[in-house]
Amino acid sequence: MVARKSLGRQIFEIFNYTLLIGFAIACILPLIHVLAISFSNKTNVAAGAVGLWPLDFTIHSYSFVFQREQFFKALLISVERLVLGTGLNMLFIVLTAYPLSKQSHEFRGRTAFAWIFVVTLLFNGGLIPMYMNVKMFGIMDSIWALVLPAAIPVFNCILLLNFFRGLPKALEEAAFVDGASHWHTLWSIYLPLSKPALATILLFNMVMHWNSWFDGMILMNSPDHYPLQSYLQTVVVRVSSTTFANMSADQLAILSEISDQTVKAAQIFMAALPIMLVYPFLQRYFMTGIVLGSVKE
Repeated sequence: MVARKSLGRQIFEIFNYTLLIGFAIACILPLIHVLAISFSNKTNVAAGAVGLWPLDFTIHSYSFVFQREQFFKALLISVERLVLGTGLNMLFIVLTAYPLSKQSHEFRGRTAFAWIFVVTLLFNGGLIPMYMNVKMFGIMDSIWALVLPAAIPVFNCILLLNFFRGLPKALEEAAFVDGASHWHTLWSIYLPLSKPALATILLFNMVMHWNSWFDGMILMNSPDHYPLQSYLQTVVVRVSSTTFANMSADQLAILSEISDQTVKAAQIFMAALPIMLVYPFLQRYFMTGIVLGSVKE
């Protein structure tokens, strides 16, 4: 038998759903506006006439970006950074969070190590020390300069260790009674039960690596080694006479049909598209991972 909802409950649900739909629309509309600008004629964009629908539909902005070989080089570098960086992040986060999730009597020095990580979360060394470290290790202008400085995101470590501490202790004790080692317990018990937290952390790391552009500008000596976001930041901002000299007649014709606004809109949408495609597959884990990994001390 299904219980009937009271009038107050029905009003609350209507208000709740209306509010959530409003928030969802508020998040989607700016992206739709950016997409409309990227497909609109530069005259209408300059006049501020473009709303949520393209005016004088054109794909010249996308053609300008896609016809350049450097775009695909930067895309491959970003994909390489995403795969390598996210893989290292997940490995180091798991290996860091597991011992820190133990009690002090189980892991001597646990509190000291935990405070070291907390201090690095609160106080950043800054850009110059990071640059000097990268240069000292001889990894400037390489993919490792983009990956290693952010190999252990401390916030994600804290999120996962709190999730680990919320798992039933009896499972670990039963595994030890059966002769399992810490390695076997981690890979066979902890990780399978931590899919929500791992999916959340995976999404955080993917977004971090994909959206990062400033470190590429600082740590890459050659524009040929820029990741996609760093390259897109310079497509319009740094158009020089050399850039025009290397363009074909078709590319120059396209350039006359676009504007700074339309190309930037195309860049924003292309940069957001991969994450938008991945997020639906991880969304069901996202809120669960945030809540369960954050409420424990």
